[in-house]
Amino acid sequence: MATYDDFIQLDIRVGKIIAVDDFPEARKPAYKLTIDFGPEIGTKRSSAQLVKWYTKEELLGKKVMGVVNFPPRQIGPFLSEVLTLGVPDGDHECILVVPDKSDAMVGGKLF
Repeated sequence: MATYDDFIQLDIRVGKIIAVDDFPEARKPAYKLTIDFGPEIGTKRSSAQLVKWYTKEELLGKKVMGVVNFPPRQIGPFLSEVLTLGVPDGDHECILVVPDKSDAMVGGKLF
């Protein structure tokens, strides 16, 4: 069983998507995201399988939640630096976990 101490080791932050690119080399349809996590963390990149539910235009400027302290992960030719958080729909496609208020601060840490 995980403890509270295990949970607080995760650094989960609010980020704002500032660029979205196609990722044609991915095995499953995906986008390459550039996410601004504020001045403390900076800009990071992430690969996310979001094409079923989101267009590139819908994602641009959207606030998302991401784990910023996992090691980078090589996904084909792309280095993903953060884990963008989501939950599955009935077909196991990703729906983003997002702050429900627009006032959520970019760079704000989940508590």
